[in-house]
Amino acid sequence: MGHIKEGEVAVDESEILDLVGRHNPDCGGLMAILEEIQAAYGYLPEAALRLVANATNRSLVDVYGVATFYRSFSLHPRGRHHVCACLGTACHVRNAPSIVEELERQLGIRAGETTSDREFTLETVNCLGACALGPIVVVDGKYYSKVDVAAVKRILDDARTTPEQVDLSSAPASA
Repeated sequence: MGHIKEGEVAVDESEILDLVGRHNPDCGGLMAILEEIQAAYGYLPEAALRLVANATNRSLVDVYGVATFYRSFSLHPRGRHHVCACLGTACHVRNAPSIVEELERQLGIRAGETTSDREFTLETVNCLGACALGPIVVVDGKYYSKVDVAAVKRILDDARTTPEQVDLSSAPASA
């Protein structure tokens, strides 16, 4: 047992195997395993997925199938801030492509990439389901509606200065 090096990330083999042992390896258990790995590493490293496949007696294709089906999982490191711009029809006709271009220009990356300092990941989607409020940009779960090109700098500055959200999933319930 030991660490498996993947790029800059060392995957702790014993940690992954312990995690697998804590969950039922059925489909729901696999989801929980992948969620915990992503929480620990910020994404799903290939080495970890291989360990999960072996430990759960699943094919690597099955594990990758789950990992790539759900949008909440990422196979690549994401930035501390996740920026998602809608390019659906309603947003598109309201100038969303120009907003994406401005996000790319200000961040110095293309959609689908992460900044070199790992502060921002920029993604686009076909619809965020808020068509009447478009164009929509979502940063770390916060929705910005009726965005124009001039608002992009303010939105990114807001993300840089907003404290990280606290994960309340492990907090004790209040009485």
